[in-house]
Amino acid sequence: MTAERETSRSIDDRAADWIARLDRGPLSEDENQAFEAWLQGDPRRRGALLRADAAAMLSESAQALGPQFDPRRFAAPEKPRGLSRRTLIALAGTGGTVAALAAIGFSLPAAAITTGLGEVRLVTLDDGSTMMLNTQTSVQVDYGARERRVALLYGEAFFTIVADAHRPFFVDVTGARLRATRARFRVRKLEGRPVDVLVDQGELALAAAQLPAPLTIPAGTRLVVPPDLPPVALPTPQPVAPDLIMRELAWREGKIAFEGEPLDQAAAAFARYSRIRIEIPDAALAREPVAGLFSASDPVGFSRAVAQLFGAEMERRGDVVILRRRADQP
Repeated sequence: MTAERETSRSIDDRAADWIARLDRGPLSEDENQAFEAWLQGDPRRRGALLRADAAAMLSESAQALGPQFDPRRFAAPEKPRGLSRRTLIALAGTGGTVAALAAIGFSLPAAAITTGLGEVRLVTLDDGSTMMLNTQTSVQVDYGARERRVALLYGEAFFTIVADAHRPFFVDVTGARLRATRARFRVRKLEGRPVDVLVDQGELALAAAQLPAPLTIPAGTRLVVPPDLPPVALPTPQPVAPDLIMRELAWREGKIAFEGEPLDQAAAAFARYSRIRIEIPDAALAREPVAGLFSASDPVGFSRAVAQLFGAEMERRGDVVILRRRADQP
């Protein structure tokens, strides 16, 4: 008598249980063995785990800005595509999650992957680990018999690593190497900016030729390495609050989150996702702090919302949006 085949519903339920358990912290040795055995038991389980992880990210996005965030401050009067600006800001950008779910199951051999302007892509690797690549990002993937390696050439990527006792996972960036066993972390490498490593779960070990020993980067911490800082002078990883982690990772849902950044810095952030540029000739206006959660692909909507908030004028000239104080504003 053959064993009854596991239903898709029961697999999805079990995957959700595992995601919840992983979110609570590192697994014990017994739990780790049970998790690995469960993953290997049915080929459908890895896909179910990715779907559960994406669903968890969607549910977490409502917490991205913390309890002080009020989306009504940034409501705009127009209703693009049948939804109000208030609704688009309050909802957590479900389109990004739908696109991510559509990509689940895509398997990639050793290759280079590059995303274009405004493109965010979820890539599932051969072992079930995933990379979510932000706009204008390029990586080189090399899976061998002894190690799994991804070189981040430029851009930003969020990694979810499945443990493999026989092949460690490495991310190479700017002459250094990050090693992970099981972890969720983001690495950002932008031109002229420090390399920025943010660990959500698990821990990383950073190794470089100039370091006498690997540097541990634990869960809930961030390591920022200025381009001109020699590795021997690496700063200590700094603890970060959960709401800051969610804001930093809002791009996975197609959004940009701000919490008091100056307006000109927010304009520069939108330039990573769109050909439309926001110009702010008024220096005082450019220094105004902005807070909120916005669609990364809608710099015009963002400009309209902040113009309303700060009593400014918005002018559109082709691919340029100009924000300036009204003549009657102080």
